[in-house]
Amino acid sequence: MTTILETTALSRVYRNDRGIRDMTLQLHEGDVYGLLGPNGAGKTTFLKLITGLIRPDQGTISLFQKDLAEHFAQGMVQVGSMIESADFHDFISAWQYLELVARFYPSVTTKRMEEVLELVGLRKVRKEKIKGFSTGMKQKLALAAAILPEPKFVILDEPTNGLDIEGTVMFRKLIKHLSEEKGTSFLISSHMIHELEQLCNRVGIVVDGRLRKEGYVSDLLQNNQSLEQFYIDELQLTKEKEGLESA
Repeated sequence: MTTILETTALSRVYRNDRGIRDMTLQLHEGDVYGLLGPNGAGKTTFLKLITGLIRPDQGTISLFQKDLAEHFAQGMVQVGSMIESADFHDFISAWQYLELVARFYPSVTTKRMEEVLELVGLRKVRKEKIKGFSTGMKQKLALAAAILPEPKFVILDEPTNGLDIEGTVMFRKLIKHLSEEKGTSFLISSHMIHELEQLCNRVGIVVDGRLRKEGYVSDLLQNNQSLEQFYIDELQLTKEKEGLESA
């Protein structure tokens, strides 16, 4: 089984003592991996480290068997990402934005730009200025940019924020299409636990900057009626354990 992502003892701690500590994780080809955890648990910090937006205090990151510290460009060339809320230049159109993104990927064609806009439901408004877009439309455009170069691995941070029901269904269908038909691997951080239960084959739970539990969704659900119940039970167990240790 080909390893897409591997982190070993990865740590980044901020002055407020938040961040991540000793995160060791493997993601394999074909995985749709869901990252769950409370606000401030360290999920976005982990994704920023993987994409090179911030540097670790310690630990290693490997993408496609290449150490990111030494071979950043080679590791990231097959990666698409959407980290935190979508941010754009409001005075340009959706099409112009994708043109800017496409400059980093010489192989991207006009046909491909049209294709991704169709996939996320924005083709009809591609010439409209982004300043007139709703939050959900901006999220769709950010998703279109993330999958534009047909990456083998896509990292998404809260991708369904601002999406209505129709947009959420579109997102679910798109992820399934890319993972099942194109073999794309995904790492998705989201609070939409019901969506992750339907989409992911593996999940990891991050609490207070540490990976507390991970496994295949099918295994985790054997003794739980839902992924949500499993998640709540794990948070409770963590709080109880920490209470005993501090007593």
